[in-house]
Amino acid sequence: MAIYVCELCGYEYDPKNGDPDNGIAEGTDFEDLPEDFECPLCGATKENFEKVTEEDQEE
Repeated sequence: MAIYVCELCGYEYDPKNGDPDNGIAEGTDFEDLPEDFECPLCGATKENFEKVTEEDQEE
């Protein structure tokens, strides 16, 4: 599962962890998040998130 990063504030959504504080269960893929999902830090929409590959994470 890839990590997705908010382009506006840098918040990282990791599907392994989900977002339990906002009702998103562990193991929930980014694609399976509700269409109205917002960044819990800045309120950005899903369109403002960018997929980060494992290679990007190693840098």
